[in-house]
Amino acid sequence: MKVALIGGGGVRTPLVIFGMQEAAPALGTEELVLYDPDGDRARIMAELGRALVQREGGSLRIRVADSPEDAIRGASFVLNSIRVGGIASRAVDERTAISAGYPGQETTGPGGVAMALRTVPAALAYAQLVERHAPDAWLINFTNPAGLVTQAIAQNTGAKVVGICDTPDELFHRIALALDAPPERVRCDYLGLNHMGWVRRVYLDGADVTDRLLDDPAKLVQLYPDGLFDPDMIRSLRLIPTEYLFFYYCRRRALENQHTVATTRGEEVARLNEQLLSKLAAEIAGGKLAAALATYTAYINQRSNSYMKLEASGGSAFSEQAQPDQDPFRAATGYHRIAISVMKALSGSEPQRIIVNVVNRGAIAEVAAEDVVEVPCAVSRNLITPEACGSLPEAVRGLVLSAKAYEAAAILAAKTGSASAARKAMLLYPAIGEWKPSVELVGEMVRQNPSLTYLKE
Repeated sequence: MKVALIGGGGVRTPLVIFGMQEAAPALGTEELVLYDPDGDRARIMAELGRALVQREGGSLRIRVADSPEDAIRGASFVLNSIRVGGIASRAVDERTAISAGYPGQETTGPGGVAMALRTVPAALAYAQLVERHAPDAWLINFTNPAGLVTQAIAQNTGAKVVGICDTPDELFHRIALALDAPPERVRCDYLGLNHMGWVRRVYLDGADVTDRLLDDPAKLVQLYPDGLFDPDMIRSLRLIPTEYLFFYYCRRRALENQHTVATTRGEEVARLNEQLLSKLAAEIAGGKLAAALATYTAYINQRSNSYMKLEASGGSAFSEQAQPDQDPFRAATGYHRIAISVMKALSGSEPQRIIVNVVNRGAIAEVAAEDVVEVPCAVSRNLITPEACGSLPEAVRGLVLSAKAYEAAAILAAKTGSASAARKAMLLYPAIGEWKPSVELVGEMVRQNPSLTYLKE
């Protein structure tokens, strides 16, 4: 079996390669083909991947394709993990948002709008290639904003698409740790959208322990990095939010902390990535593959351990101190874990209940049937069936429905190139919700970003 990874030059590619080689016997995967417009980066990641496969005693073949058609043709699964404009565009987006008085974050607020407008046209083009060259393949979308991009693909192409994100799974893992129980004994009742989801109920060995968890401030603090949410806020909702809701519930705090450190995570990631790629290129060129793997492992640990620190506490996003000695490849959670779980389930080898982004089809009562939501699904051979979640809790209903209206407007703007539709999307978006700033924001985004020059009045 062949698997394609579009965006194979991304820094998380070695994690995906590790997961693929680990699951190769169950999936029958023989070849993983990487494609990235930046061929040099794809080749660096491929070399790291080959070193990983050799270290683990695997036989997975890794190849870099010269074209997306070559990568996709005949694949059983196509993983979509693109970043249009690279990390430099993220840094610009976040800085633009902060200058306009909004938190700078790549998937929410003005940064999320820019990312969506930049990404949807490219994602649709790749999905159309999947339709043409691998019509039976499942397209597994990692690309952010994952729910919006998955909806654009589902509504505008014939590709079989499912969106994935590790955010819910990471929260479930933290809930299990707070309950001092192994994850397999904990079941979470979850619903929402990508980067806008909530746990409604928590069950331990089948018993409802939600109130026990909600009424214990010490346990609630354990669920998030750096005291992200006030336990009193969580108790007032009687819902446990995923971490990205920080940029809705704590916007002033996020913006103040970004002003305090005078930088954004995107800017610091860009700096760290430049150092990483330079060092990896030198080590690989010198045949020092073990050193390259050690460099990469340290990078991933540094990046993971710094997540949300800047926005939540105003501290440095990336500490220069030594990071804990962790094995990120064997971590319990992560995109590579979710992707492999979905692939195993869809291939029929391990049917599972997984949180994914799929067409609603009545799972959430108030959301249109054709819209994409993030809900638990029964995933089995070539089939994804969303669980019936009922109605949205009153405390979050307006936020979710406004966000869906925003997503529809943003997709329309991306398809038509209408700057007016882009401003309407910002007006509808709860993270912005104003008309006047949208004029300046769209103008600045187009000026700063070559990928958005298609937007016209």
